[in-house]
Amino acid sequence: MKDRIAEMKRKTKETDIALTLNLDGKGESAVQTGIGFFDHMLEGFAKHGFFDLDCKVKGDLQVDGHHTVEDTGIVLGRAIGQAVGEKQGIRRYGYFILPMDDALCLCAVDLCGRPYLNFECEFTAERVGELETELVREFFYAVSYSAGMNLHIKVLSGSNQHHVIEAMFKAFAKALDMAVGFDERITDVLSTKGSL
Repeated sequence: MKDRIAEMKRKTKETDIALTLNLDGKGESAVQTGIGFFDHMLEGFAKHGFFDLDCKVKGDLQVDGHHTVEDTGIVLGRAIGQAVGEKQGIRRYGYFILPMDDALCLCAVDLCGRPYLNFECEFTAERVGELETELVREFFYAVSYSAGMNLHIKVLSGSNQHHVIEAMFKAFAKALDMAVGFDERITDVLSTKGSL
């Protein structure tokens, strides 16, 4: 099996991002985005998906966190798409329902090559730490469209917004880990069309 590692760089007037993703890692991470709670979420994504993630972001946080969070999603999505390659032998689909104290979050992924996000959550706080909660959807939208994946996230319950968001990131990690995993019964790509 060849290494499924992607290295990405993206520099604009708003952000400067360098990211390395290993889909077959050990869950190790080194994340610096300038937004502490966002770092915590990306570290949780790496740990619970068993992905190695190195992510350094310099963004225009003097404006707000929007460009930093959205552009990180763009780069992470591209890295997922590059690392997974031609998708031969992978399960393609992944899903997980993750509990975290009061929060319960469902996440389902299809690495089909078609971008789509269904995001069902109504936040009751404007921010958690330094992360504006409305940016969570922007992040997952950017990931789904840049990776070319169907991504469904639905919060089934939860009152503590820290727990709700953390459950999302961890559920996404577990679902993606399943989707990129190999199944020995799949000898090509899992599609009647013959390609994804």
